Parts: sequence; C-alpha cells; structure tokens
Amino acid sequence: MMAKAAKDKTRRPQKTPVPEAAPEKPFPRRRVGQIAVLLVVGVLAMIGYRISQSPIDEPPAPPAAAIGGPFTLVDHQGRPRTWDYFKGRLMLVYFGFTFCPDVCPTALTDMGDALGILGEAADKVTPVFITVDPDRDTPEHMKEYLKFFHPRMVGLTGTPEQTAAVLKSYKVFAAKAPVEGGDAGDYLMDHTPIIYLMGPDGAYMTHFSHGASAEDIAKGIRKFL
Repeated sequence: MMAKAAKDKTRRPQKTPVPEAAPEKPFPRRRVGQIAVLLVVGVLAMIGYRISQSPIDEPPAPPAAAIGGPFTLVDHQGRPRTWDYFKGRLMLVYFGFTFCPDVCPTALTDMGDALGILGEAADKVTPVFITVDPDRDTPEHMKEYLKFFHPRMVGLTGTPEQTAAVLKSYKVFAAKAPVEGGDAGDYLMDHTPIIYLMGPDGAYMTHFSHGASAEDIAKGIRKFL
C-alpha cells in the first residue's frame, strides 16, 4: 500500500488540453467585389436621381432684339421688298449664294422638305433666301436658281450696302474666298450657315444649325404655329 501511495504521489496531475484557436479566415474576395459593386450602383443611382430632379441646362436663346430688323432689298422678281412685306407670317430665312457647291442647296432643299412635312400649316411660313453675294446674284439669276427649290421661296438681293446692312442685323458673317487655281474673278463665299425662324412681328424666334434635318426644322417650326 505504501509503495502504491508513493507511486501515486509522484504522478503529476493531467492538464486538460486547451483547444487551439482556429486561424482567422481571410474575407472572401468574391464578397469584397460584391460589396464594391453594390456601393458603385448605389452612388450611380443617387446621382441619376438628382439629375432627374434637376432642370436641364440649355444655352440661353439670343435676345429677341439681337437678331433681325428692318431691311430693304429686291426679290427675285425684281420687286422692292422690306421686312414689312413679311409681317403677319413666320419667316424661315437662310443666307447663302447661288454659286455655292453643296451647303446652300442642301439647306434650301431641307427648308422646302420641312414645309412639305408641315402640310397645310406651312402656309403660315414664308421661306426666304437672302444672298451674301450680291455682285453675282442678280434678281434674274436668283429667279432661275430658285426654280429648283420650294415654289413659294422668296429670293432677296440688293446693293452691297443693303446686303451688308441685313447681314449685320442678322449677325451673319460673309466673306469672299478665292478659289485655289481658279481665275482672278473666281471665288466662293465663306458665310454663316444658319437658318433663322422669325416671328410674325419680325422678331427672332429660334434658329437651326448647319446639319439640321428637314424633320428637325419642321418640328422646330411646329412649336410656334
């Protein structure tokens, strides 16, 4: 018994093993990506909402008095015309020249097509072509030229002084551009390729930039009919 007690006395108590802590698992990359995507979508949604609630900024239209004004010219029939002749109707006005190779014919064609799209409503609109090249665009020449376009189109020309005055009123730039390799008298005209819509009182209403289609022009005119 004593031997057994001595043996028990020398036996060390057994310690309960402590389980080792499990290693920390890294956050799954897939989960990180999902959270990032959700954050981006949330930010974009917030931006979209704010934009939808804000008015769209459009460039301000020129003041009504800034474009247009009285003029005295001659139509393609040789009759004097002032802006009073056109009052009471909308005027669709384009500045160009009959020797223009492509831009002017395209614009005049689109003007005529736009009136065709409007149908009977187009009777309230007078298409007007004002030359920036009075030296060559005589009434007789313009009469022949306008046969290729809308039958109600009115061509206007005048003296260099009269032309300069109407160009200034409509804020239209025009200058001779010599033709490279041509004769001394050969030239084209650099000019502002804008179509103006003027109101029944002769005041500026809107304009159509170069490249506007007939559909665009018709849609723009219809707003004021």
